[in-house]
Amino acid sequence: MTKNSLILANLLVLLSTPLLAQTPAAAPVNSNETKPAANAEQKPAEAKTSSEGGSEQKSPENPLAAESNLSDKKKSGKTTKEPMQLGKKNADAPKPMERSEAIKRANAFFNSSPVMTADFVQIGGDGKRSEGKLYVQRAGRVRFEYAQPATMEVVADGVQVAVRDRKLATQDLYFISQTPLKFLMKEKIDLEKDVTVQDVATDDSGITIFIEDKATFGGTSHVRLIFDPKTFKLKQWQVKDPQGYETLISLFNIDQTKTPDAELFKISK
Repeated sequence: MTKNSLILANLLVLLSTPLLAQTPAAAPVNSNETKPAANAEQKPAEAKTSSEGGSEQKSPENPLAAESNLSDKKKSGKTTKEPMQLGKKNADAPKPMERSEAIKRANAFFNSSPVMTADFVQIGGDGKRSEGKLYVQRAGRVRFEYAQPATMEVVADGVQVAVRDRKLATQDLYFISQTPLKFLMKEKIDLEKDVTVQDVATDDSGITIFIEDKATFGGTSHVRLIFDPKTFKLKQWQVKDPQGYETLISLFNIDQTKTPDAELFKISK
């Protein structure tokens, strides 16, 4: 597969996708559990208490001695904080969502609006960061404009996709059916019918729907769609193409009211 086709496969996740999240999303966080402090479970130490005979007393078998020690600490102004509880969960963590409900809300999101403009940030598998402007109008029209120093742009007119290099003045054409998540170009989207939904998971990063598309160029692609747990807007997506390359994309500065200029989606032959 050429470099351009790899870029194409990863970028065209949102062909004809509607409204997206309004804030950039960080990489998923797998856990937000509070870690216990060191020595969280403290065994009662052997405490020396002064007595008239100068003998030592061990506190574990002597609750009265322990109470006396606590009283002495209060008098001295020194107190010991209670250890943090193991397994304490984040009170703000989203509640798990049933598979059927997550898919229903995802379908509602994708079918809610036909137009959008947004800024995007892309992180490639090599950690390289790119950014630019995204324009979308369903069905099947999209334009990725990369900011300098990148010279690439991707344009889909509803039938085919052009990958252009502005510096080299080259253009490669592909059929939309060769791209992953091509089902997003349909007028009405139904995840259960259009692709294979493998799993639905809930964690601190949001609601994630794992899907598989076996009909992309070069083989099977795997996609993670990450939705905001409160608004259920798509805030992030990750594509793993048949060659194993992964791309993570986040969107922000959304404008959901203006229809993009039709000229943006024209492909010069």
